[in-house]
Amino acid sequence: MAAMLEAAEVARRPRRPRRPRRPRRPRRPRRPRSAPPAWLVVALACAGQFLVVLDVSVVNVALPSIRADLGMSESGLQWVVNAYSIAFAGFMLLGGRAGDLYGRKRMFLVGLGLFTVASLAGGLAQQGGELLLARAVQGLGAAVLAPATLTIVTSAVPEGPARARAIATWTAVGAGGGAAGGFFGGLLVDTLSWRWVLLINVPVGALVLLGSLLWLTESRSGDGRRLDLPGALLVTGGLAVLAYGISQTEAEGWTAAATLVPLAVGLALVAGFLVVESRTTAPLMPLGLLRVRAVASANAAMFLSGSALFCTWYFITLYAQNVLGYSPLEAGLSMLPSSLAIVLGSKLAPRLMHRLGARRVAALGTLVALTGYGWQSTMTSDGGYVTSIMVPGVLMMLGAGLASTPLASLATSGAAPGEAGLVSGLVNTSRTMGGSLGLAVLSTLAAARTGGAGSPEALTEGYALAFRAGTGVLLAGVVLMLVWLPRKISVT
Repeated sequence: MAAMLEAAEVARRPRRPRRPRRPRRPRRPRRPRSAPPAWLVVALACAGQFLVVLDVSVVNVALPSIRADLGMSESGLQWVVNAYSIAFAGFMLLGGRAGDLYGRKRMFLVGLGLFTVASLAGGLAQQGGELLLARAVQGLGAAVLAPATLTIVTSAVPEGPARARAIATWTAVGAGGGAAGGFFGGLLVDTLSWRWVLLINVPVGALVLLGSLLWLTESRSGDGRRLDLPGALLVTGGLAVLAYGISQTEAEGWTAAATLVPLAVGLALVAGFLVVESRTTAPLMPLGLLRVRAVASANAAMFLSGSALFCTWYFITLYAQNVLGYSPLEAGLSMLPSSLAIVLGSKLAPRLMHRLGARRVAALGTLVALTGYGWQSTMTSDGGYVTSIMVPGVLMMLGAGLASTPLASLATSGAAPGEAGLVSGLVNTSRTMGGSLGLAVLSTLAAARTGGAGSPEALTEGYALAFRAGTGVLLAGVVLMLVWLPRKISVT
């Protein structure tokens, strides 16, 4: 009872008025994140491209050490190079379209991350199979990364002279990576071990990944479309099988079943891809894109020039070590003037394009490279460094730098914004596939001329024949450029 009376008394007491709540302070609007400077975006994209191209050639001088350490056979050893290049060429078209649909920054990070992890696995490999698997995954990461690098560059810089300079920087860094691969490979093998040819990618890749997370901005042009998986599987499988068949020609010849069967299967898969693309509503590669003159002609020219110029360092490295007796480090050092020449050519190209036009500069650069190829084809077994390596090498790489920038500019200028990643993938695919085919053909010619002999004189004759054939290919490229390339860069 007392408790009830006490409760009633409490209920009668007047309630204290509630204190009015203080008004919440309005939140300060977040400052919009300022766009990173264009030079920083270009630098990050070029760093990714440098790693991709470097790994095409950097392992060449490390192959003898890899064979001794892991006990690989001669046939297995060639796949240390082929596993990377086949995956790289076969998946690049898919990587370019994925960047358009899912974001260029995202694909850049995915590709670079995959490439870096695979480099770590390859550097720590204890068996030949582990190394080959790591190299294939490296190539897959590179195929996703490479198209994104060019698209990021073209998206960050507006159309005009500034974009031409940015593409020139991208070309110079990429080409310099290929040219410098022999030097860095020889230096790392001689001073550390072959494993550091792959492990060096880990800290560099991690640094570029961090910078990309902080400063790159996302862009895409997919319009909500899905990736064309049937087309992607057909074209990727077709290009990969074709590349495998091409790689077999050096060991098996062009008429062997080991060569003809994968070539036939690869062509059938590519034909199936064209049928699917003509019928699907959201194709991986709109076939109408190949009717754009700038895209079709620039990629055809890139394929022809790549089929010759891609082989330059392969044969010069063999000539320097097998004929002139250079060590891996000496062979790498001998390429430094040429590495500087390709950078110089790439930086000169935009200025010449402004005066002469992209078509004429591409043809002029190919003529300069053709002169170097013709000079190199006169090599002798007792040649000196200046006349047999340095001067012709400088001419070849100077011409390559002059030609690559206008061809890349023409190809990307002919595409709509939603197709930029795809066209970037086409540019890289044309160059890589041309290089794979050219290396197979020229290596077969050199081996046929050598006839299995290992004397310096016989080897020199084989290498010289390869350079003479490359001269003919470049001459055909000049004719194609003058006849088919458009006179002016078109803006869509």
